[in-house]
Amino acid sequence: MEHIRYFIDLFIHLDKHLNGIILEYGIWTYLLLFIVIFAETGFVVTPFLPGDSLLFAAGAFAALGSFNLALLFLILAVAAILGDTVNYWIGNYIGPKIFSEQKTRFLKKEHLERTHQFYEKHGGKTIIIARFIPIIRTFAPFVAGIGSMSYGRFISYNVFGGLLWVMLFLFAGYFFGNLPFVKNNFSFVILAIILISVMPGFIEYFRQKRVKKA
Repeated sequence: MEHIRYFIDLFIHLDKHLNGIILEYGIWTYLLLFIVIFAETGFVVTPFLPGDSLLFAAGAFAALGSFNLALLFLILAVAAILGDTVNYWIGNYIGPKIFSEQKTRFLKKEHLERTHQFYEKHGGKTIIIARFIPIIRTFAPFVAGIGSMSYGRFISYNVFGGLLWVMLFLFAGYFFGNLPFVKNNFSFVILAIILISVMPGFIEYFRQKRVKKA
């Protein structure tokens, strides 16, 4: 039981345990990072895994020579793009089955059609912006799949958004993660990154609320 708790804690807080993991697992850390980023973006049941903070921490350790930066970027970008792709196809497969039940009380087929129309019109920017908002980025590709957003449009925005997300946080960690202030207050910096990441979601929520009242 203790071993199970240890591994759960390891994956959930991988960004905080990264130094110890690198020392213990060496090159296998690349695989661990791939799995966490893939799962965080690929399954709607794992939005609690670290994303932004993990990329930043990995970049900081790459600057110290613990990782090859180019290889790390490639691995994590592929994980992010594949994760969203898998999430899209899960939604695409499950969505029609859920909405096909005409007697479903809360899930109506009209909702599916509206979702499809929304993603065809605004889906591109939604997929890209969602990359930078924890939890939302886990659900956006799933909903895009449910709404049957055309895969050609989805994959182009998925690739662009995935590359941009990984690049920004990974290189931010690489260039700023080892500054004395950041290094001495790393836990607070990670917390700040998480808070900054969720801010757009709250801003948009209150903006919509204000619009409705008006």
